Amino acid sequence: MLAIDARDVVKTFHSGLLGRRRTAALRGVSLAVPRGAIFGVLGPNGAGKTTLLSIFATLLTPDGGTVTILGHDVVREAGLLRRRINLASGNASFLWNLRVAEILAFYGRLYGLHGATLRRRVEQLLEVGELGPHRRVPYNELSTGLKQRLSLAKSLVNDPELLFLDEPTLGLDPDISVRMRSHIASLRRERGMTIVLTTHYMREAEELCDEIAFIKAGLILARGTSGDLKRQIRIGDVIALRLDPPHVPWLSQAPGVLRCAVADGRVHCTVDEADKRLPELLRALHSEGVMVRDVQVREPDLEQVFVELAR
Repeated sequence: MLAIDARDVVKTFHSGLLGRRRTAALRGVSLAVPRGAIFGVLGPNGAGKTTLLSIFATLLTPDGGTVTILGHDVVREAGLLRRRINLASGNASFLWNLRVAEILAFYGRLYGLHGATLRRRVEQLLEVGELGPHRRVPYNELSTGLKQRLSLAKSLVNDPELLFLDEPTLGLDPDISVRMRSHIASLRRERGMTIVLTTHYMREAEELCDEIAFIKAGLILARGTSGDLKRQIRIGDVIALRLDPPHVPWLSQAPGVLRCAVADGRVHCTVDEADKRLPELLRALHSEGVMVRDVQVREPDLEQVFVELAR
């Protein structure tokens, strides 16, 4: 069974006088997320990422299309679904004067926890979020990093089967971001939790996500693994060769070569798979009597994919 099965989801916001101004946030989004996956949704500001997660988390109602989460319809069975999911936002906001432990206890009560069971759960969440030393600190005195960790800890209060993370490392220092990503990975590894996250950080998506969907202007432009996406838009590994003689016209036609360019005294060949194509190219160059004086291999990253798709 899929964790998420969304088909042709549409959402339009109305504003201005009598709601005459319309903004199409989602324009027919279809997405299938398998159970146990970490799935990333990437896109520029205003692309529809948060709107999509809000519909999945039953916080917004779609105007059209169907969404089934963990076998439940998000509109007709929202009440049943909410006990099995949770959401952490990169812009979380809790009551300013409540202390950390009090915030976790408050949300525990909303899920029916009380007494000794609630106290044990709060202690577990404080440990998970490395928040023990800050348990008595009021929310408005927490740093950005601690607020993010509290938001993630809160989202685990009901031990959800499906967790939505909206920009989970937004504004965090690099060392805290690394720990946060490690913890997110451990949730799937140790609990089998399905996680859907939005992010602007390409390193985060590449490190965490089994699959990625790129969304722009309310439409899914591409989806797949990191490697799939690079191949879809013809961004591959780059093999840079310093050759003698320097001009080899047939290189651009060699199997697996997507394109060639000359720069800095090297021929830069973009290929589908460097591990496979490099030995083939070296053998072909040797057979043609071309001397290879230097070889460099560079892997592309998701940032290049993002830039191409966001244009």
